[in-house]
Amino acid sequence: MPRPPASRTGPVPEPAAGPAPGPAPRRRWAGRNYTLLSLAAVITNLGASGALIASAFAVLEAGGSATDVGLVAAARTTALVVFVLVGGAVADRIPRHRVMVVANAVNCASQGVFAALVITGEARVWQMVLLSAVGGTGHAFFAPAAEGMVLSSVTGAQAGRAFALFRVGVNGAGIGGAALGGAMVAAVGPGWVLAVDAGAFAVAAALRAFLDVSGIPERQPGGGILADLREGRREVTGRPWLWSIVLQFAVVNAVVAAAEGVYGPLVAREHLGGAGPWGLAMGAFAAGTLAGALVMTRWRPRRVLLAGVLCIFPLALPGAALAVPLPVAGLAAVMFVSGTCVEVFAVAWMTALHQEIPEDKLSRVSSYDWLGSIALIPVATALAGPVQDLVGRPAALWGCSALVVVLTAAVLCVPDVRRLRRTEHPAPGTAGAAAAARADRPAAEGQSRVNASSGGSGEGTASASVTG
Repeated sequence: MPRPPASRTGPVPEPAAGPAPGPAPRRRWAGRNYTLLSLAAVITNLGASGALIASAFAVLEAGGSATDVGLVAAARTTALVVFVLVGGAVADRIPRHRVMVVANAVNCASQGVFAALVITGEARVWQMVLLSAVGGTGHAFFAPAAEGMVLSSVTGAQAGRAFALFRVGVNGAGIGGAALGGAMVAAVGPGWVLAVDAGAFAVAAALRAFLDVSGIPERQPGGGILADLREGRREVTGRPWLWSIVLQFAVVNAVVAAAEGVYGPLVAREHLGGAGPWGLAMGAFAAGTLAGALVMTRWRPRRVLLAGVLCIFPLALPGAALAVPLPVAGLAAVMFVSGTCVEVFAVAWMTALHQEIPEDKLSRVSSYDWLGSIALIPVATALAGPVQDLVGRPAALWGCSALVVVLTAAVLCVPDVRRLRRTEHPAPGTAGAAAAARADRPAAEGQSRVNASSGGSGEGTASASVTG
């Protein structure tokens, strides 16, 4: 069980200026690695958001059906579920930036081949399924490594603001990338959008290759991958606040995916006027995530997990709004609120992990978090149709909302969730302590620049995922 850290308040000291005049030094959490990985994440999210649209249209242009579109999407998710725990163990064994660069190279290659097949008109559904699975495998290794790098990139005093600004960039890129990708699919075809995504992976890999990991302690060799996985599992199960929220989101993400991914388009078609109004509602959710990240650049709740978990209750609102159903304006407002709240949780969650988890176990813990967040989504979306046939769509939607409320209330009964407090001074061995040590090192060596290491979301998806 983690030690509830004491709350500390007061002004955060700024780094001392160097002896020679020059540009004002960057804040401790805005060091070289944080900047590199933030830029890389924005670039890959721009490409990936457009590629999601392009891959669906590529399947349809190749003569595939709606079922084939689902198979291509499911291949990526399945590979991610199968390999994400191994990816976390590998990222805690070898330098994380190397894992990220290799994973980006794999994604670049798979998207490049995908693009070439589509552009030449030679793409077949089985090829697209296989390439999607390769991309999902690459992401299974990338995501835990990237989240570990992000969490170890900033000092405790400004961690929440740094994570919030990181997610502002990622969410903004996601919104812009989806809009740009849709326009490019219409103008030049899906193959070229996939080619741009492959290029984005190449640029991101190049940026991540320049990360400075000299201050990260070398990881001692363990007893093998299985031993590493067991150690990561103990790290999760030994913290009630951690495993309870991971279990909560295993179900919450699944029912939200069913409500918004399956029932939402059906409600929109039958009651709201079709795809246009539903796109407006989803756009409002995306705008809400951007607003939530901006809120967290200023708000620093002392009971960080309590504040974050309370913000999960509004995720029940979209399902209820679809069950009624509300008019388009009301649904868009509800989606905006839920997007804002889920982003507040995402930043609070990243802050808690940064503060509490040992630096050398971050990627393994992240891999269990990722597994919990996505494992039940394919099951929930597959069962959405049969459940609707059994109880009716409104009852199914109310059931989704009720599960969100009940599970969130249950998590609030965990004492550590209510008691965990933000601390300005991270405990020894945690990601925040490692980042602080690296940030202080240049000053100790007589250098005038403060270097605040690492950086790297989700693509997140919230779980607070990191794209790439």
